[in-house]
Amino acid sequence: MSRTDIEAVEEVNTAFYEAMERGDFDSLSALWLEDEISCVHPGWPVLSGRGEVLRSYALIMSHTDYIQFFLTDTKVAVIGDTALVTCTENILSGGPAEDGGELGPLVGQLVVATNVFRRTSEGWRLWSHHGSPVLTESDDDEEEDAS
Repeated sequence: MSRTDIEAVEEVNTAFYEAMERGDFDSLSALWLEDEISCVHPGWPVLSGRGEVLRSYALIMSHTDYIQFFLTDTKVAVIGDTALVTCTENILSGGPAEDGGELGPLVGQLVVATNVFRRTSEGWRLWSHHGSPVLTESDDDEEEDAS
């Protein structure tokens, strides 16, 4: 039985997050299109082009000792040779400890993401990733207090 397009897109979307968790830059790079791509990390400007986008992931990986993604609310739509995945990234991450210990404190973050894929002869490849932070209730309270 052949896989559906939706299953194939879900598989490559999962592979993207798994490569990030492993810090596997080569696998992550292979998932992106060779041509014009774009990426928006939470709080970052738009990054365009393969060089700029992949440099950003190399930078993130070099400064992150531990990262794990728990994806929720994942929805996949496929129209022709384009696929759209929306999901919530429940991220747990940690960097180096200040005093050179094993690992710094773990930080939780909630990000909503849109991943756009294009069908190629090698399979589905990432065209664009956009992550936006989700404000928590305490973030809203702080903004109201500041105004």
